[in-house]
Amino acid sequence: MEKANAITCLFLDIGGVLLSNGWDHRSRELAAKKFDLNIDEMQERHRLTFDTYELGKLTLEEYLSRTVFYKERAFTRDQFREFMFAQSQPYPEMLELIRNLKARYKLRIAVVNNEGCELNAYRIRKFNLNGFVDFFISSCFVHLRKPDAEILRLALDVAQTPVGQVIYIENTPLFVQIAEGLGIRTILHTDYRTTCAKLASFGLKNEGSVIHETS
Repeated sequence: MEKANAITCLFLDIGGVLLSNGWDHRSRELAAKKFDLNIDEMQERHRLTFDTYELGKLTLEEYLSRTVFYKERAFTRDQFREFMFAQSQPYPEMLELIRNLKARYKLRIAVVNNEGCELNAYRIRKFNLNGFVDFFISSCFVHLRKPDAEILRLALDVAQTPVGQVIYIENTPLFVQIAEGLGIRTILHTDYRTTCAKLASFGLKNEGSVIHETS
């Protein structure tokens, strides 16, 4: 690979790539069963509200007031929030892969994701994402949300990296297509092995674990 085309920056989604989805359809179905909620009513209220929450224009408390606690419940907000946050689980192989590649190739790492503020902050802290991510272009911070191409343009502006030196790892086909329309090379993530192989084809080979410094 010629130096001019060497990859120097990775853009990453979080949900479905580094971690499980934070609050997806399946998680809401589990919540409805656990807390005896009307799933159809909850899903409709979620559909009408969640985009606004992910854009950082609602707090989590406001989101919950509109989708769950619009009437008296037999459980508390704390119990429901704890359940929501517990849905987030790590993908250890992917987390280790990105850490290894950053260390080996001195990459800059940027997250470009759709997520509400409180959930995003929890996931960053819980899984130590800020231990290897250089900057977060999260919808709740920048008030832009995929599939708006402006969020990717903003990521490119913040990265100050030539578009030809960026790879974007994303698990949603539509978002991959939008990124490609901006000239960003992409990997449609489906699983660890295929993503490793695609990264290797761009010259980013994962050759085992590295020793991480501890503070």
